Amino acid sequence: MARTDEAAALGYEQARDELIEVVRRLEAGGTSLEDSLALWERGEELAKVCRRWLEGARARLDASLADEKAGAGQEPDAE
Repeated sequence: MARTDEAAALGYEQARDELIEVVRRLEAGGTSLEDSLALWERGEELAKVCRRWLEGARARLDASLADEKAGAGQEPDAE
């Protein structure tokens, strides 16, 4: 559980960079099955962190655009 908490505390760039390294190591091969599974699990955690950051950024952009349209007297696009 501590590792998941640690991953959640990472910034987007940190998580992305570590994920790139995990993928590189997996693609290079030469690791044991146990190590490969551990890398895969870490990669999944990091991908979730990146996804949360990107979803949060998207929500902030959408909110900003909606505020901008509301300030201009336009209705925000319905999705």
